This record gives sequence, structure tokens and C-alpha cells, in this order.
Amino acid sequence: MDIAFENGIWVLNINMIQSLALAVVTYYLGVWVKAKVAIFERLSMPSPVVGGMILAVILSVLQGCGILLVHFDSTLQTLLMLAFFTTIGMMASVKVVKQGGKLLVGFLIAVSVLAVLQNVLGMSLASFMGLDKHYGILTGAVSMMGGLGTSAAFGPYFEETYGITGGTAVAITSATFGMAAALILGGPFGEWLIRKYKIVTPQSVPTPEPPLRMPGDLQADIVAKEAGQKPSFTDELMKAGGIVAICMALGGIVSDFLGQIITLPAYIGSMIVAAVVRNVIDCTKTVRIDGVGLNAVADISLVLFVTMAVNSLKLAELVNLAIPMLVILLAQAVLVLVFSWFFIFLLFGKNYDTVMLSVGGVGFSMGSTANGLAVMQALSEKYGSNARAWLIVSLVGAFLIDLINAVIITYMGTL
Repeated sequence: MDIAFENGIWVLNINMIQSLALAVVTYYLGVWVKAKVAIFERLSMPSPVVGGMILAVILSVLQGCGILLVHFDSTLQTLLMLAFFTTIGMMASVKVVKQGGKLLVGFLIAVSVLAVLQNVLGMSLASFMGLDKHYGILTGAVSMMGGLGTSAAFGPYFEETYGITGGTAVAITSATFGMAAALILGGPFGEWLIRKYKIVTPQSVPTPEPPLRMPGDLQADIVAKEAGQKPSFTDELMKAGGIVAICMALGGIVSDFLGQIITLPAYIGSMIVAAVVRNVIDCTKTVRIDGVGLNAVADISLVLFVTMAVNSLKLAELVNLAIPMLVILLAQAVLVLVFSWFFIFLLFGKNYDTVMLSVGGVGFSMGSTANGLAVMQALSEKYGSNARAWLIVSLVGAFLIDLINAVIITYMGTL
């Protein structure tokens, strides 16, 4: 940690270990505040969001007043993101994916249509307000459906290919807006659906699951099949962590190769490798996937990744958004909510599955799959888990839609 006075403001640089430690503190701050303030529990706000937004608001006020600017080292945040999405790839067993059935295919088609609509809406409003239509794509599927990873990838591409001034800043700021909006709106939206339509929910969980925990129905640890007795948790965690690390390492090579063909988020390579490894394991039956080790890796990486992401939100930058950009982003938020209501919840059947798919869709179609899963888990703590919806949102939001979205963005950019 170091602090210096630069350009009339104190600048504090927090290293990666300190950023991680601060995430732990703000996460438990969120747990405490959520327990004390009933409205957060009623609206199913995730604990990382409650604690992280408190810190983000404080830091944004300090920055806006010209007192203090804080820079976080995002190295471990990136590592945690890769680890979490690698565990999602480990869920992509052909046998497990079949459980998603027609609902998974229908959901994928629906959000693909939404990605196109996001670009159409963005391009139309940008042209109407006298802006280059490419700004509409940057505030559309690039930042909304794609999130920070896609924004960081396509921002420079639009600047170089189409000469869009500040394309990267516009995309990243828009993704930040989307993340904040999704985290704030997702839980209340799910609550509204459940109450308005009197949705029958699973039996309440007797002992609440830790916030942001992967549903117990999706047990996915790596355990030696021939083990005569249940191994220790340390052994399970070591095996799970080891396989995740190997998949991440090989995934980096795959991502570098795919990057020469198509622009994709950094975690795609790791997810592909993890999915291949999972299915090889299923076929060879040398080890079995059953237990809590991999779930623990997923739970911890998701909690800390989301908390660190919220901690580092530059809310002050949203104030500086040009009015046209803000108009487009507000319209995008309305589009996502209306689409999720009519074309996911109502079209696919008014039940608990579609409630979860709707709130999960709100999360990843406005900036981050992890946001969607965070909101889903917050709802599941109150109403019960839904492994099928968790699986579908994870695979579609973190994997399948990114491939389709990259093609949509690239093609519509040429129109």
C-alpha cells in the first residue's frame, strides 16, 4: 500500500493482498448489515453487494470531493474470476447438461434475441441523438450482455476498427452501470414476480446456506473413486483446487489461440478445458465428481470475486456519463426487465424455475453472470435452491452466450 498526492488529490494504491483482505472485511460487513436491516433481507440483496456498495459509495464520494482516489490491484480478482468460471465449466457434463433440456435451449435462444435487441435499441437511440451508431453497440450487447470482460476486449477493437473515440471508456463505464443496476434491481424483481404471481417455491432451507453458495444439488467435487472411505475435506479441496488450477493453466493457452480467431472473454478457454476434463472423467470413470471440495472452490471464488468487483466500482464515473449515454443505459435496463418478464417468465411458464431464470438473466444481461448467480443465491436462501436454473444460467450466461454475442457484435458493427 502506498499513498501519494497527485494532481491535487491523494491517491491510494492498494495491492492485491490488501484488496483481498478488504473484500473479506466488506463481505462480512454486508452479512452484518443485511442481518440488521430488514429491507435488505426482504429485497434479497446479496451480502457482497450490501457491503461492497457501502465501500464503493464512500470511496466515490471521497473521489468526487477531490479528497481521495483509491486504486485496487485486480490481479487476484481476475484469478478468482477465472477460478469460478472454471468450476462452472466443470459442471458441463453432457449428462448434466441434458437435465437442462428444452428449457436450456429456449433460454439460450431468448437471451440471444435479447442481445440483438440491445444493439438495435442502442444503435437507434444513438443515431436519434446524433451519435455514431457504434456507441449504441458499446452501450448495448458489448457492455450489457458482455460485461467488463467483453467491454475490455471490444472497446479497443471499436476504437481501432471504426475510429470510435473513447470506446473502451464508454464500454467499461456502461458495464459498470449495468452491474450496479442488475445487483440493485435483480432481487426486488424476483421478489415482485414471486409475490405478484403467487409462485409456489421449494420448502424453506432449514439451515440457510452460506450466501452465494452453489446449490447443494450440484455437488461437484473431485474424489478418488477407489477410495475405501470418505477422504478428508483437505484431500477433497486439494484435488478440486489442483484440477481447477490445471484447467486454468491450459485454458490460458486455449484463450490465446481462440483470441486469434474471435474476440472472447478471458475465462472462455478455462471453461472449455474444464468441460472437456469433466466429460473425460465421466467417460473414463477414474475419479468421480461428487462431494464438497469443488463446491467450496466455487463458493469462495464467487463470494470474493463479486465482493472485489463491487468494492472497485467507480460510481463517480457514472456521474460523468454524457446525458445521451445515460439515456441509452436507462433504456437498456428497462428493456432487460421487460424482456425477462414477458419473454422468459411468462413465455416459459410462471413457476419457480422461470423466476430464477429471469433474475439470473437480468444479472448476466446487464454486466455479469456472477451478478445473476449472486441474486439467484440470495433468493434461494429465502425460498429454496433451484439447481436446474443455476445450471442453465451458469452455462448460458458464462459460456454459450459469450460465443454467440461475439458473433452478433462483430456482425452488427459492420452494418
